[in-house]
Amino acid sequence: MPRAARRALGRIGLYLLLAVIILYTVFPFYWAIVSSLKEGQALFGTELVPRDPSLDNYTALFREQPFARNILNSVFVAGSTVLVSLALASGAAYALGRVSLRGRGPLLMVILAVSMFPQVAVLSGMFELIRWLGLYNNLLGLTLSYLIFTLPFTVWVMTTFMRELPKELEEAAMMDGATPWVTITRVFLPLMGPALATTGLLAFIAAWNEFVFALTFTLTNEMRTVPVAIALISGASAFEVPWGRIMAASVIVTVPLILLVLVFQRRIVSGLTAGAVKG
Repeated sequence: MPRAARRALGRIGLYLLLAVIILYTVFPFYWAIVSSLKEGQALFGTELVPRDPSLDNYTALFREQPFARNILNSVFVAGSTVLVSLALASGAAYALGRVSLRGRGPLLMVILAVSMFPQVAVLSGMFELIRWLGLYNNLLGLTLSYLIFTLPFTVWVMTTFMRELPKELEEAAMMDGATPWVTITRVFLPLMGPALATTGLLAFIAAWNEFVFALTFTLTNEMRTVPVAIALISGASAFEVPWGRIMAASVIVTVPLILLVLVFQRRIVSGLTAGAVKG
């Protein structure tokens, strides 16, 4: 077989593989959109395009429960978790990446190991802590609990990125009389945009989708976040599952994450590859 023909077959195979991957990843979200526009028995049909699309599932979602409040709760919890994680991780990354500390390697391993514990393993202890602090059924309690799985990752990634920054920048700042805090905020953080975008977005997604802590540490509908609100959507009877409203809610809470990823796509790639190549 000629070399040109082999190259053509290789390209065709690559395009087919990409098409299968795209179909596998995008089709479930497309089907959720289609199902959210159907009602009644049409939900169990197999049409790829709804015959009579309707927005009744979306209107019923906000009319029959405080779903708008649930969205605001998730925005507040995820946003505050990201801000606290990045603020604490910035100082920790400077200490672990730029300051000579004994046992720095084992300390980083311990920080990473903390994130490997399943949530159920720390659920009872975290519940007692939240109740002792008086933060049960409080959004601040969720922010505090979410730091368990967002902070180790942000510290690890930002420490790796901090190590790659030129040492001459820090030396020049010290010669100008800059304190460590000024060096972090005025010199390093402006250069750490990709790392901040990567860790911040991943922490936001983790906090936005978290379910176990949100279900355990909240009690009323007004304090619940969107994953719990979706899980507790019920129909007129115990045997009726409102799939249309569930799909509509899933579409609503997924679209913001997709937009965030598209907006910060380049910074995310730069942050994930930080430290991969040493020159």
